[in-house]
Amino acid sequence: MKKLLANFIPKLYGMFLNLLAITNPTKAAKKAFYIFCTVRKGRILPHQKTYLDPQKKEILPIVDHEIQLYEWKGSGETVLLVHGWESNTWRWHKLIEKLTKANYHIIAFDAPAHGYSSGRYLYVPLYAQVLQELIIKFKPQHLVGHSVGGMTLLYNEYANANVSTQRMVTIGSPSEFHEIMTHFQQLLDFNSRVYNALADYIKDRFGFTIHEFSTSRYAQTNTKEGLLFHDRFDKIAPYHASEQVHKSWKNSEFISTEGLGHSMHQDEVNEKIVQFLSK
Repeated sequence: MKKLLANFIPKLYGMFLNLLAITNPTKAAKKAFYIFCTVRKGRILPHQKTYLDPQKKEILPIVDHEIQLYEWKGSGETVLLVHGWESNTWRWHKLIEKLTKANYHIIAFDAPAHGYSSGRYLYVPLYAQVLQELIIKFKPQHLVGHSVGGMTLLYNEYANANVSTQRMVTIGSPSEFHEIMTHFQQLLDFNSRVYNALADYIKDRFGFTIHEFSTSRYAQTNTKEGLLFHDRFDKIAPYHASEQVHKSWKNSEFISTEGLGHSMHQDEVNEKIVQFLSK
């Protein structure tokens, strides 16, 4: 029954958007956008609270949000960790253990609408605004991002090209926004009238088209050292995304895995990240 409801509810949204777009496509587009950006999971769970609360650093007001920061002090270089969709800083606990042993200074944060941070919605340009403020504040030498967090790293580097950053790591990250939006359209089953209105809304609001937003394209100008991980059987983000980014990113290394899934919390992954940052 739960599975049937999970499949049926998105179709109801799609039917609603199709009807609304007949008379008001602009309003339908805006509603579709906020359905797409609504975060439904990722708040702090009890076992995560026990781990994270002692490491709280401060809450920073950034772009109308209250962003929770965390810190693990070390005398080495600074690493900034950027989690993925419907997650929070706890997802890094196994990597943090490795980085702490290597004496890195670790900064992490909960994205808007995730963990302890405020908000209901998340989208990459917003995530990048928060990230850029933290890069300016902490000047990390290294950035590590999982899934949408990795996508955000690459978009933000294209937009800002931070001098302090030396190395960047992405883990199971998507690349092409048009692929994500096609999946969203199929999930809700809304028609081309809604899709076209949504495309216009995104262009007007952010200044790029659905097809222009591409981290494989953004990576062409990326001069940082890069390390990309992706599992061939990733069911969340397509494997070819990291393949395409690697082809465009001249100074990058691509590690392909099989059977590690999307989250990639395994020791072998975390050890390779530490080795890469320590070069």
